[in-house]
Amino acid sequence: MDRHLSLAIIIVSWNVRDLLRRCLQTVVASLEHGSIDYEIVVVDNASADDTPGMLRSEFPWVRLIEAGTNLGFAGGNNLALRALGFGIPQSDVQASASTPPDAVLLLNPDTEPVGDALPLLCAYLLSYSDVVAVGPQLRYADGSVQSSRRRLPDRLTFFWESTPPGQFWPSNPWAQRYHCADRSAEVEQRVDWLVGAALLVRGSAIAQAGLLDERFFMYSEELEWQRRLQHAPMSNAAPASDREQRAGRRLQLSRIAYLPAARIVHHEGKSSEQVVAARHLYFQRSKLRLAQMMYGQRFATLVWLFLVLCYGWEIGAEGIKLLLGHRRALRRQRIEVYAQVLRAGLR
Repeated sequence: MDRHLSLAIIIVSWNVRDLLRRCLQTVVASLEHGSIDYEIVVVDNASADDTPGMLRSEFPWVRLIEAGTNLGFAGGNNLALRALGFGIPQSDVQASASTPPDAVLLLNPDTEPVGDALPLLCAYLLSYSDVVAVGPQLRYADGSVQSSRRRLPDRLTFFWESTPPGQFWPSNPWAQRYHCADRSAEVEQRVDWLVGAALLVRGSAIAQAGLLDERFFMYSEELEWQRRLQHAPMSNAAPASDREQRAGRRLQLSRIAYLPAARIVHHEGKSSEQVVAARHLYFQRSKLRLAQMMYGQRFATLVWLFLVLCYGWEIGAEGIKLLLGHRRALRRQRIEVYAQVLRAGLR
């Protein structure tokens, strides 16, 4: 790849019109003084707040794709990736009018790049041919660092991260390992995967690994995708030597990089907080799918049983607090959310 980078920025939006407006403004400001050839693609997942109207009026140069329904994170991004020329069958490549860009930035609409964050990410990708994806340091609106670096989950992580037992013991070693708590958030480093709120991915890696798995409506899809990105063969990677092949050595040909010099503010969860029960359901279903993919059906069934018990315990705990008269409206709301999740079925 030469020193000129063609970049596509994909933003999947649902009912966050004002945040999307601010996101687009900061993206333009971040790229204003660079020499990056870029386009922005916004996929609107059937918003009810006239997001398409705002885009046509204030950002007519943005490429708008109206999904017509809520496709979720994976489905929305894939819709844009296909429009950009990715995921096209080999027989149709020549017939396609789209030439895939060198790099794709998946960006949440509730983010705000700070300063030259986006040029820094692009320069890093250009500088290291073994990097298939790079992400920034995410920060909350108050300036504090937001956890975005991850290792792959081991079996115990499924029981101790984002679960009631994990809330009682947040410093447990499995969640700490998962969140890379043993490494400074201010140091550039290789990671297993990064939170997908802002992720710059090499186009050739997408062509090799394929699109996101749409069986994940929300959550865990970026983990599964980055796993594939790292294992996909790179066209610019040197082949293993005969000795290495005979020894069965596994070569690390590609990596995911965390670049703290690039900073992006992330107003976390502004879309999903609109549907609390659905958020719980999507999160847990994705966890179960990931458990099955990584460790098999028997393990996923064990995680399922554990989650059912956890939600039953939560309903009982909230019921006791309700009977004691503690913040009755909140307790009723939580009981209904947990009951909805159990009724919908954690399959």
